[in-house]
Amino acid sequence: MSQINTVWRTFSAAPHRMMFLAGAVQGLAVIAWWLTELIGRHTSAWLPPTWAIPAAWAHGFLMIYGFFPFFIFGFLMTVYPNWMNGAKVPPRRYVPAFLLLVCGVLLFYIGLLAGKGLLIAALVLMLAGWGVASYALLDVLITARHPDKLHPRITSVALGMGWLGMLVYLLWLVTGNALFALFSLKAGVWFLLLPIFFTICHRMIPFFSSRVLDNYQIVRPTGALGVMLVCSYGHGMLEILGWNAWLWLFDLPLLVQTMYLSWHWQLRRSFEVRLLAVLHVGFAWVSVALALYAVQSLALLAGVGMLGFAPLHALTIGLFGSMVLGMASRVTLGHSGAELEADSATWAMFWGFQLAALARIGGDLPLAGAAAGHFYLLAAAVWLACFAPWFVKYAPKYWRPRSDGQAG
Repeated sequence: MSQINTVWRTFSAAPHRMMFLAGAVQGLAVIAWWLTELIGRHTSAWLPPTWAIPAAWAHGFLMIYGFFPFFIFGFLMTVYPNWMNGAKVPPRRYVPAFLLLVCGVLLFYIGLLAGKGLLIAALVLMLAGWGVASYALLDVLITARHPDKLHPRITSVALGMGWLGMLVYLLWLVTGNALFALFSLKAGVWFLLLPIFFTICHRMIPFFSSRVLDNYQIVRPTGALGVMLVCSYGHGMLEILGWNAWLWLFDLPLLVQTMYLSWHWQLRRSFEVRLLAVLHVGFAWVSVALALYAVQSLALLAGVGMLGFAPLHALTIGLFGSMVLGMASRVTLGHSGAELEADSATWAMFWGFQLAALARIGGDLPLAGAAAGHFYLLAAAVWLACFAPWFVKYAPKYWRPRSDGQAG
C-alpha cells in the first residue's frame, strides 16, 4: 500500500504527468478502436461492429475532445504560470479534472456498445472535467500580474469554445439532430484545436529556436494571431454552413501567413537540433493543409469534388499529431530531469507520424481509387506502430520520480 501511495504522490505531483499519461493511453485506444472499425469495413476479417452512434462521428469526437485536450490541458497547466509569472495550478484543481475527464472517456467507450444513455452520462462527466480544468487556467490568467496575456487569453477562449462544442455534441445525443453533431465536430477543429495549436506555435517555436540556434532573430508578429483567428473562425463557419466552395477566401490568406512564418522561423536551420525540428516540421503541415483546402474549395467552385478528408487529416495528423509528439516529448524530458534532446528512437517515431499523415492523405487522392481503404488501414497501423513505442519510452516517466531528484 505504501508503494502505491508513493507512486500516486509522484504521479499527481504535476498536472502534465496525469494529463499526458491519459493522452498517451488515448493515443493508443482511439486508433486501436478505429482500426477495429476500419478492418471490418475494408477487409473480410470480420463485420464492422454495431455502435450506438455512427462510427465516424464517434472517431471525430474521440480525437477532437478525448485525445488532444489531455495534452493541451497538461501543457497549458504547465506553461501558464511561466508565461505570466503566476501561481502554479494546485492539485485540488487538476486532479479532479483528470479524474472526471478520464472517467468520462472510459464511459464513452462503454456507451458505444451499451447505448446512448451511457454516452450522455460520459459527456456530462467530460463537460464537468473540462470546466474544472478551464477554471484552473482562468484563475491563473486572472490573478497573474503580467503585462502580456495575449497568448493565454486566446487559448482560454478556445477552451471555452471547446466546452461549447462538447455541449452541442451532447445536444445531438439527446435530440438526434445531426446539425448539432456537425457543428460540434467542425467547431472542435476550427474554434478549439487550430487556434490553440497555432497560438502555442506562435509563442514557443521562435522562443525555443532562439535558445539553440546561433544569431537567431525572433519573429513573432502580433498581427499573425489576429489573421489566424479571423481565418480559422471564418473557415469553420463556412464549413458549418456548407459553403465549402468559398473556403479559399480564408484559407489562402492564412496560407500566405503560415508560409511567411515558417520561412522567418527558419525551418531549414531547425534541423540542426532534432527536438526543435519536430516543432518546425509539425507547424509546416498547416501550410500543406491550407493548400489542400484551397485546392479543394476552388475545385468545388468549378463544380468538381475532390480530395475528400485529405486536407482535414493533413491538419489533424500532420499539424496536431506532430505537435503533440514534439511538445509532449519536450515537456516530458524537461520535467523528468532528462536531457532535452530527441534521440534516434524519438526521431524515427516522429518521421513515422509523417508517414501516417501521408498515408491517410493518399487514401483520398484521386489516384487511390479502389485502394483507398488500404491507405486508411495503413495510416492507422503506422500511427499505432509509432505511438506504441513512444508510450513505452515516455509514459513511465509520468509515475517515476525525476532523475535529478527535483520536485514536480
